[in-house]
Amino acid sequence: MASDDRSLVAALRAPAPSYSFEFFPPKDDDGEAVLWQTIADLEPLDPTFVSVTYGAGGTSQERTVRITARIAEQTAMRPVGHLTLVAQTRGEIESVLKQYAAAGVDNVLALRGDPKGGPRAPWEPHPDGMTYAVDLVELAKELGGFEIGVAAFPEGHPDAASLDHDAEVLAAKARAGADYAITQLFFRSSDYFGLVERVRALGSDIPIVPGIMPILNFAQVARMAELSGAAMPAEVLEQIEPIADDKVAVRAKGIELATQLCRDLLAGGAPGLHFITLNRSRATREIFEQLRADGLV
Repeated sequence: MASDDRSLVAALRAPAPSYSFEFFPPKDDDGEAVLWQTIADLEPLDPTFVSVTYGAGGTSQERTVRITARIAEQTAMRPVGHLTLVAQTRGEIESVLKQYAAAGVDNVLALRGDPKGGPRAPWEPHPDGMTYAVDLVELAKELGGFEIGVAAFPEGHPDAASLDHDAEVLAAKARAGADYAITQLFFRSSDYFGLVERVRALGSDIPIVPGIMPILNFAQVARMAELSGAAMPAEVLEQIEPIADDKVAVRAKGIELATQLCRDLLAGGAPGLHFITLNRSRATREIFEQLRADGLV
């Protein structure tokens, strides 16, 4: 477990900001070697928690569970295991939750997940499965022993009828037993704070942790933003597009923009920062060092 032996929820509600890292399950052994080097690079920063995603369309479940369990067993970090509903029966999902529990993983991120056809494809629930993330929250709560995280969308989920409806969904997940939320990537602090205000107006005090992804590769991040329903704001584009062909300049500007976003979020009262690392540690460490020099972490 992490060196801070409080529950994750207690850490997120503490005055000091949390910071955490997200990894994804590699496709092969070489990629897994890179991941474990990244984990070794980031462990000395003593994060509040780290999470391991599922692959697209619910793939890579076995590798996700194995990596998450290994983090619990072989590192001092607190792992959060992702879990989605895609192409799984209720029984299969319950089995994964029990695997996490047996491995000492007591935090899960309960997600509907993207359809097998991609984030914008129509959602088709498994005939013996579940349809909404709130169903997974209820199942994890029923089994007991887990702190439960869920996803949040500063610019609204692509399927949401409106921003207000999207906030209502998050508040409903909190009522069902979700303990905290982690957002999708976004680029404007105002989008994050708007989400927080909408959820608070509904009477929910669930901690909402902002997800941070620096723009290191313009085309890659633009594509990920598009798929997640996040807009690349004009004020970001006007700084990145003129240098889009200069990879070094794009990376430097991306680090600068992400660092300032982190400063703005912490100044506005965000409970922490969740860095989407793409299994590389250097950019995250650079941002972290700048924030530490500012006295923010």
